[in-house]
Amino acid sequence: MSDLVIEAKDLTKHYGDFVAIDKLNFAVRKGEIVGLLGPNGAGKTTTMKILTCFTSPTDGTAQVNGFDVFDDPLAARAGIGYLPESTPLYTEMLVYEYLEFAAEMRGLKGDKAKQQMKRAVEQTSIGDVVAKEIRALSKGYRQRVGLAQALIHEPSLLILDEPMSGLDPNQAIEVRDVIKEIGKERTVILSTHNLAEVQVTCDRVLIIARGKIVADDTPKALSDRTGRARFTVTLLDNGANTADPSADLQKIEGADTVRKIESQSGERSFEVVPKGDVDLRPAIFRAAVDGGHTLIGLTREGNNLEEIFRQLTLGN
Repeated sequence: MSDLVIEAKDLTKHYGDFVAIDKLNFAVRKGEIVGLLGPNGAGKTTTMKILTCFTSPTDGTAQVNGFDVFDDPLAARAGIGYLPESTPLYTEMLVYEYLEFAAEMRGLKGDKAKQQMKRAVEQTSIGDVVAKEIRALSKGYRQRVGLAQALIHEPSLLILDEPMSGLDPNQAIEVRDVIKEIGKERTVILSTHNLAEVQVTCDRVLIIARGKIVADDTPKALSDRTGRARFTVTLLDNGANTADPSADLQKIEGADTVRKIESQSGERSFEVVPKGDVDLRPAIFRAAVDGGHTLIGLTREGNNLEEIFRQLTLGN
């Protein structure tokens, strides 16, 4: 049996003369948490609307759990839990009333509905607010209630559109932890503009620009392959060696720029950027030893996701 949860082939959508997405090809496997990134107007929302059967493609195909989203949308939807950016809540309802309504809409009744409600409440950690009116809840708890309704029928695929939007840092961390826990049991597509959240939450990143996929890889692999690496060098500042470490580092063959960065008391730290894609760590170690410096830290870092995102979507 295939472990593919989503399979898109040449997925295309036109709005009149405007091409929203153009021949997208990608697959998502069981158990992956995939970040869907792209600037406004790139095609993310259109892609999610097709996968959730809200709109049909102009050309190409998309399958969810083996069901075509155009030919068999009801079967495809049955395996999807969806949380749009504007959480669909009836704020005058109590939380448990809303979840009962969500369960009924999904065809769940009696003991089965109660079991599923209990599990959704446990998964999203909203047990202490189930008897409260939704309008009395914080934005973080409202997002959790929205997640609970998306989970109530135990879908294999969860599609989340900007789930951290409008949350304060503490609320965002709480919701992120819930999503990571949910991702242990099911596949998650996470559309967001929060690049830091993608780096800590997602196993894989799909970046869309101008209706096309411009990157499909893990956050670490994207960081390693795109642009030049940076090396952070930390030296012990014991006062015994008054020589300028930056001068010794700048002499390294292959080093482009050396910049002093903020460091703790008793230490001196520098960022070394190479001229090309070369590992300077052996040369940095040798330069420190030859210069009489005590090396206490040396790390290699790729570009952060924000820089990569700009390079891929703006061509910078």
